Amino acid sequence: MSYPLFLFQFLLILNLSDPKIKKDDFTFNGYKLYGKVKFVNDFPDLKIKVVENFPDLEVKLVRDFPDGCGKWQVVEYFPDLKVKIVNDFPDIRVKFVENFPGVR
Repeated sequence: MSYPLFLFQFLLILNLSDPKIKKDDFTFNGYKLYGKVKFVNDFPDLKIKVVENFPDLEVKLVRDFPDGCGKWQVVEYFPDLKVKIVNDFPDIRVKFVENFPGVR
């Protein structure tokens, strides 16, 4: 295999594995990364893996006003986003924090 072809394939794989969080409007595949969230087992909008190091998004759980990136209010009814926690093949990696939520 030639070096340019190998480099192209490596960069393509690297690019496909990188999550596409839009930093201008804080969305992932059209879903807001803030607001009212419901944790589900079936039919999620977003699959997350909870990590301690190198998160894509730092999340703060709030009781009121989930109006900034990474601020999630857990609800049972009428969620903006349905999330499933997984160990393998997540869409994004999340770390739960007490201060300064947002995209990293």
